[in-house]
Amino acid sequence: MPLRLAKASVAAAVLAVALAGCTSSTSLVSKRTQGYEIPEAALQQIRVGQSQQLVTLVLGSPQSTNTFGDRTAWYYVETKVNQTAFGLTMVEERTVLAVYFDKNGKVIERAVYGLADGKVVNIETRRTPSFGQDATFIDAILSSI
Repeated sequence: MPLRLAKASVAAAVLAVALAGCTSSTSLVSKRTQGYEIPEAALQQIRVGQSQQLVTLVLGSPQSTNTFGDRTAWYYVETKVNQTAFGLTMVEERTVLAVYFDKNGKVIERAVYGLADGKVVNIETRRTPSFGQDATFIDAILSSI
């Protein structure tokens, strides 16, 4: 009888451990933010006429900048993703804050763009053919001898 009780206890423990690994599917997905976290309070502080130094103080350094003509743009990108336990990453939301400055470094405009405002760009995968032979490192050494 004690052997039978021990077997039942071991079986119950194995079953408990096996069931502990079976959790709901939501625990297999983690939510995280890539890039900047743009708080609403920080957005409210950026106004027309403010200096680049004040924008840096409130938001930090921009992730990307662009200069066209006498205007400069600073971009802050926040991407909220869901990542599965298997490494699959799905973009849930993307927000791009663009702060535009005049030639004097003062804010002239602030714009917030979402995922719907983006455009898909097809990346060209074809290669330009080159004439001749692609030589490996070993081929180059042997051909020089």
